[in-house]
This record gives sequence, C-alpha cells and structure tokens, in this order.
Amino acid sequence: MTQHAVVMGVSGSGKSTIAVLIAERIGWVFADADGFHPTANIEKMRAGIPLTDADRRPWLLALADWMADQEEQGNSTVLACSALRRSYRDLLSGRTEVGFIHLHGPAERVEARMRARDHFMPPSLLTSQFATLEELQEDEIGVVLDLERTPEELVDAAVDWLQRGPLESCGPQG
Repeated sequence: MTQHAVVMGVSGSGKSTIAVLIAERIGWVFADADGFHPTANIEKMRAGIPLTDADRRPWLLALADWMADQEEQGNSTVLACSALRRSYRDLLSGRTEVGFIHLHGPAERVEARMRARDHFMPPSLLTSQFATLEELQEDEIGVVLDLERTPEELVDAAVDWLQRGPLESCGPQG
C-alpha cells in the first residue's frame, strides 16, 4: 500500500531537510515542491512579491499529479511543500490520500533560519507566510511537530506517526 506525506510549514521551517531525512529513513521517494515552481513564481518571490492563489494553483496541481503518478508506480512519497492553506492541502490530496506533517514554531526562530541560508525566498516574505498559514484542522490527516525539537526528534516523531498504519486524523502532537 502506498502512502504520501507532505512536510509542510512556512519557508525556513526545515521542510526540505526533514522530508529528505524521513524519505531516506523509510525508503520513500522524495521531492521538493520548490523544484516544481515555474520560473515566473520564483522571480516574483525573489522580488519580494508574495504569490497569489492563481500563481499557486497550477503548481499545486502539478504536485498532486506527481504524487498520483508515483502511486501508480507503487511508490510512497515524501514531499516538502509549504501547503499553508487548507484549500492548498485539499488540492494536494485531490488525487491521492495525503498526510500532512506540519513543522511549526515561532516566527523569530524561523526568521533566524532563513537569514542563515541562501534561498530565493527572502526573509521579508515570512510575515506574509505566517499570515497565510491555516493550521491543520481536526478533519485533516496530519500531525503538528514543534520546531523546538531537534531534527532527529522531528524525524523520529514523523516516522512513528507514518508507520502507525493507514494515515488518520490525529490532531496536534507537539
């Protein structure tokens, strides 16, 4: 049985790092949603302009298609993707069942991480990311993990949640 997990959160929360480690540990196929952005989206973000829902929709549908294609090949996946709004998560899970692993922490901690890396998303857009973020809801399949944990602890918690069996809604779990 294939499963699909999206490691989500604002830019700088460690989605790619944690998603890669999860995929390596459990042998699932990894992808970073940033690699699916069209050039126009990347240029907007580089210029400090937040993306609109219209900008995001084709990108999110391409990600959903990628997960569905992987499922057809018998592959489980781990995708690093912001997935900030419920409507975005609904698009991602439109073709396959998806569980969301939300890496959540204070804006100050995330901003410090962003300033320490080289990425097209400038720290100036972090405020808009937090403003856009809609927490996982009770009826969504997912778990919330606290960024105060070490990367190893985050991966352990995520893998434990994924290996419990079929994905189910379970609310926040620190």
